[in-house]
Amino acid sequence: MSFRHLQATVAFLTFLFGTHSAAQAEAAEPSGLQGRRPNIIFILTDDQGYAQLGCEGHPWLETPHIDQLRREGLAFTDFQVSPTCSPTRSALMTGNVPFKNGVTHTGGGRDRMALSAVTLPELLKKQGYATGIFGKWHLGDEEAYQPGSRGFDEVFIHGSGGIGQPDDTLGRAAKTSTPAKPGEELLPRKNTYEDPVLRHNGTFVKTKGFCTDVFFSQALSWIKDHRDKPFFAYIPTNAPHSPYIAPKDRREKFAAYGLNRDQQGFYGMIENIDDNVGRLMDFLQKRDLDRDTLVIFMSDNGAVPLVKHPMQNCSRNGEPLQAYDGGLKGHKKTPHEGGTLVPAIFRWKGVLPEGAESAALTAHIDLLPTLVALAGGDVPRKIDGKSLTPLLENPAAAWPDRTLFFHIGRWKWGAEPNHSKYDKDAGFAVRNARYRLVNNEELYDVLADRGETTNLIVQKPEIAKAMSQAYDAWWDEVRPLMVNEGPLDRAPNPFHDKFEQQLNSTGIPAWEEPVL
Repeated sequence: MSFRHLQATVAFLTFLFGTHSAAQAEAAEPSGLQGRRPNIIFILTDDQGYAQLGCEGHPWLETPHIDQLRREGLAFTDFQVSPTCSPTRSALMTGNVPFKNGVTHTGGGRDRMALSAVTLPELLKKQGYATGIFGKWHLGDEEAYQPGSRGFDEVFIHGSGGIGQPDDTLGRAAKTSTPAKPGEELLPRKNTYEDPVLRHNGTFVKTKGFCTDVFFSQALSWIKDHRDKPFFAYIPTNAPHSPYIAPKDRREKFAAYGLNRDQQGFYGMIENIDDNVGRLMDFLQKRDLDRDTLVIFMSDNGAVPLVKHPMQNCSRNGEPLQAYDGGLKGHKKTPHEGGTLVPAIFRWKGVLPEGAESAALTAHIDLLPTLVALAGGDVPRKIDGKSLTPLLENPAAAWPDRTLFFHIGRWKWGAEPNHSKYDKDAGFAVRNARYRLVNNEELYDVLADRGETTNLIVQKPEIAKAMSQAYDAWWDEVRPLMVNEGPLDRAPNPFHDKFEQQLNSTGIPAWEEPVL
């Protein structure tokens, strides 16, 4: 047992038995978990969705390490996020719904988190935490919006929304005809999942290995060097986002099943993520950090439509394989459960209940107040989220009903979001603990009908009307806060600009792979 764990255990036992009976302690406020100051590792996958894990019912996808994480932790079975990634990420970072943070989309400047927002790493730093990000940021490419300006001490990221996307690092630079600079001969014409160019604390480096492996290796190295005080390690993978490229061994496995190239890449990336979760957990145990560390696993939005595609002539050991989506309606970029329901696993060995589930309606906005409370900080008063600490202690604790709002944010660039296919009144949903209203046209009892198969809009007009009115009030509140609706005037892209400046001056050095 580490010294920090011993201190925390003594403090917790004192809380339970010092001046309170067990029954009193169970009902005491504030929560016994508040101020426990665990290390925090937050893994956020990209486009994986809810059902693409063995522990969430997938019949042939193998994710033994994440499954074990769920067996040893607490899973929230009704955890809601936004239908696309940047909005979710801004909600996770601020505790407020994304439209209040200026983020409504995933590009064109509408992915920039408002500079007025107070972020999770900023609040954790106030409590003495070291903070690091390893992977995908996607909340603004200009320097003022970059994670190093938003509370992260250590930054190891790609640009834009994905490796190889137009706003990622290489862009125009890989096509220049200027004489080669040091390291330029190592660069591909486009950034790739294998050996990607990444930005490490302001300096671009040419890495070696598959992107997810690289992100986890850098994170583990940083954790090793920062275990002397509490740390927050944020590992937002770009996998399994398209393009669907997985390491060779994982592709070959699924090719043998008869899956097509995109399916091989998507499912192969998920199993590679699972490999790295196993590597992380083994690292924590060997470094005596296991019981001092809260590990959280989530996805950023619903799965891609690929998970619904028919799988013809695919089999494993002679058994036919079928696509599996958990029976959910919709997918990423839709306002249905399939677009916003994600896995949410919290594992803190020896502290949180193991193998437990909470069916409470919870959401991305709840992460910030939860982690700040665990760190002993003051949760900002004017945020939308609620601390999950009562549910972490007792998954069956009372949890008042609430109303959550979602919008896919796909209206025309630079236009008032009331005059396009997906305007204020299309591409939206309202959720409470029992019902989901979609586009003022569909109403589902998701407690009894999670697959949204029976539309109750005619049978229950009063419920639909009340939820619609709540949505109108919410829209009126958030519309003035959508500060990034105008077109983004930047040439070149700031991430490209920084890359080219370095390429044309000092070159792009090779990444020093850490020794763990």
